[in-house]
Amino acid sequence: MGWVVSGALAAFVVTVLMLNFTGGEKRIEHRIPHAQGVRDAQFQREIGTLLGPPVLAGNSIRNLENGDTIFPAMLQAIRGARHSITFETYIYWSGSIGDEFAVALSERARAGVKVHVLLDWVGSQKIDDRMLASLRAAGVQVELFHPLRWYSLGRINNRTHRKLLVVDGQVGFTGGVGIADLWSGSASDPQHWRDSHYELRGPAVAQMQAAFMDNWIKATGKVLSGPAYFPALEPAGGARAQVFVASPDGGGDSMMLMYLMAIGAARQTIDLSASYFVPDELTRGVLLDALRRGVKVRIIVPGSNIDTEVVRKASRAEWGQLLAAGAQIFEYQPTMFHCKMLVVDRHLVSVGSTNFDNRSFRLNEEANLNIYDDAFAEHVTGVFEADLRHARRITYEQWQQRPWREKLLEHTAALFSSQL
Repeated sequence: MGWVVSGALAAFVVTVLMLNFTGGEKRIEHRIPHAQGVRDAQFQREIGTLLGPPVLAGNSIRNLENGDTIFPAMLQAIRGARHSITFETYIYWSGSIGDEFAVALSERARAGVKVHVLLDWVGSQKIDDRMLASLRAAGVQVELFHPLRWYSLGRINNRTHRKLLVVDGQVGFTGGVGIADLWSGSASDPQHWRDSHYELRGPAVAQMQAAFMDNWIKATGKVLSGPAYFPALEPAGGARAQVFVASPDGGGDSMMLMYLMAIGAARQTIDLSASYFVPDELTRGVLLDALRRGVKVRIIVPGSNIDTEVVRKASRAEWGQLLAAGAQIFEYQPTMFHCKMLVVDRHLVSVGSTNFDNRSFRLNEEANLNIYDDAFAEHVTGVFEADLRHARRITYEQWQQRPWREKLLEHTAALFSSQL
């Protein structure tokens, strides 16, 4: 009897692993050929159609750098809410910043504002139960995304990594920041992370609201509708923009498709800020194609200050071809580097929650904001180059000369890159 039970348990474990780490759908397997540039109307039509939401005119985007700027802007928007707040995040931890957000959200809920908060069950493990109880007692609707249940074990590896805040359906925020004290300050020491976030106004805010609704419906089965969430939106600026999502439940390759198309369209420059940079063979191939076309490729990744050392090792194992082909790779030195930004030909800027790795491209729920605007691209390129001044370039020769023990650990870590 014991062997029967053991066999059944083993079969159950294998089934759960298969459900979490594999999928039945066909995946993108081939590079997208270089055709239109990112400024071409045809490129924007195609990317709008393939990713779902169209590219919309009339938006303004404000770049926010580090916690000292990001958190006050988000809290000001929350405190000014009159109708609704929708908030989805991967990390929400107890601490000074978490308390400040909880107080602001609770105050608005008590004032009659409809407040909805969706937290990832894994990412929010460090939130105090008393804080959750306090939020709910104030009238905040708090839901957990994919909590551990026996009937949801097949989705336990599918996390929402999205960072979305929409207030009154009129102003939205997205980027890399989590609600935790690690993001406070101005990235002046290794205990305070370097990160960027972005404030959006204009017609594309409705797409950001729809991105929140995508997972809210999955978590609750409820649809939030009406002018409190989807008001009429007037033009707020001159930028063209779109907000789109990726999910293993549907459109799982949307994020990878966007990156492949954007990199494949590059004609002059690609600047990539990547808090986790673990490109697979396909994405490395697209970058190599760009380098062969003469595109200048600059990539900033974390240095030794990183929260997941196995990711850094898996990343470094695969740099050889890129460095040999002329890619410039820099390791950020002062603190943890958590930025996520792609700039192509100083026109297309893509920001949001997505890391340049398989977990973001195929396993997580992600959301990105694409902006098509020369002036905004020029501004964030300046931010990118300011980060370069705090980063150390790794040459191909340096990469080749690293110790054999380091090479062994890196190649061992790379075996798990499909889950990183």
